[in-house]
Amino acid sequence: MTSIMHLVVENYSEFAESRDPTVDSWMFMKSPVPVVAILLTYLIFVLKIGPNIMKHRKPLDLKLVMIVYNAYQVLFSLWLCSQALYVQKPLQLLSRSCNNPSNNTELQDIVYSSAWWYFFSKIVELLDTVFFVLRKKQSQVTFLHVYHHAITMFFSWGYLKFLPGEQGLVIGFLNSLVHVVMYFYYFLSALGPKYQKYLWWKKYMTWIQLTQFCIMLAYLVFIIAIDCKLPKALTFFFVGNVVIFLYLFSDFYRKAYKAKPIETGVATTNGHAIEKVKAQ
Repeated sequence: MTSIMHLVVENYSEFAESRDPTVDSWMFMKSPVPVVAILLTYLIFVLKIGPNIMKHRKPLDLKLVMIVYNAYQVLFSLWLCSQALYVQKPLQLLSRSCNNPSNNTELQDIVYSSAWWYFFSKIVELLDTVFFVLRKKQSQVTFLHVYHHAITMFFSWGYLKFLPGEQGLVIGFLNSLVHVVMYFYYFLSALGPKYQKYLWWKKYMTWIQLTQFCIMLAYLVFIIAIDCKLPKALTFFFVGNVVIFLYLFSDFYRKAYKAKPIETGVATTNGHAIEKVKAQ
């Protein structure tokens, strides 16, 4: 990751010259101060302040909030997926002639607009952890969960600010598609015990995540192999993050499902914890 960041810094002038300055006029985009403040507030609350506040209080009943929130996430993720379908020639993302969005007005508009909304969605998703804390489920606030939310939110801002490229459209589409499935699971779970019979597929959510990362990695390697005319630093940066997530989720899957079965415990997918119950 250090080498990748060094490559990004070396090529910064190229990115700065090609990026659209109007991005700076959008909410949270002119300066890193707002996004850093949000990130620090999030970390301090979910790791320190929140647990201390809830220590001697009963868990909050957020059933209705969770139902509405998860339904919103499903619909919003579907909308994000639909943005990629506006590309008139989607196969150009897999062609040798693919270029920066700045060289393609259609792609530029789609990538920039979608990237901002994707970044905004990552701010909203920080509420996942806040809900865990307010419901006194601190054991679900794992390293994987917090790292996933924090790094995705921060670097989605950096991508839009400095490194917008066509790669992000494919990565964002895959991630949003997985979130449709994931938040639909949480929506059903929030409806109550009578819907538990429809949640038999929770184990496969981690498979879906791992499949997502494998497809992302294959796509990025393909870009490198065909020498696509996109910022190589951005491609290698994506590769580094995908490899990290592959390792973290593979390690979780091994510990959660390959280890000796237990009566109760906590399982996590996409950095989100799911309570495991005794197998029937």
